[in-house]
Amino acid sequence: MNKQKSTIIGIIIFVVFLGIAYFAYNYLAERYKPTIEAPPTASSTEETKKYPAPDFTVLSQEGKEVKLSDFLGKPIVLNFWASWCPPCKGEMPDFNAVYPTVKDDVVFMMVDLVDGQRETQAKGEEYVVAEGFTLPIYFDVVGGKQQAASIYGISSIPSTLFIDAEGNIVTAYEGAIDQKTLLAGIELIK
Repeated sequence: MNKQKSTIIGIIIFVVFLGIAYFAYNYLAERYKPTIEAPPTASSTEETKKYPAPDFTVLSQEGKEVKLSDFLGKPIVLNFWASWCPPCKGEMPDFNAVYPTVKDDVVFMMVDLVDGQRETQAKGEEYVVAEGFTLPIYFDVVGGKQQAASIYGISSIPSTLFIDAEGNIVTAYEGAIDQKTLLAGIELIK
């Protein structure tokens, strides 16, 4: 009887723990949702400091080396992701939905962080094909493992940077963003 009571108490404690974890996650997810602040207006006396986006080289799906600087002259949405990352998988459909509507005016660089173990170029390609994504995908394999991510100091994924046509970083986000946030970021760099 003693063993049965401890099992029941253990189950109750576990269920209570799951309930607390569920409510804590929902509370924190809502509280720390990314938001985009409007840039200073033209009448603002405060001058906006510009941060040049560092250049890097990645491999395209077609196997060609591509640099970020190849796309200067158009605004750029730069996203770092991997196929094993649940938040990355969560935001990719939003990026894929927005891409066709802005692809003539905005460059999307979806950079897969290939480490050769957990994430390989083949795994990234398989994921993109399986999901039917039409986004331009690039692989961070040129110049050593994850050179582009290293240049940008990417410590968690997904991470998204919004770069204006002159090559300046306007804003950036760590963590998954939704379609509304993506569109607001694009408005800031147009």
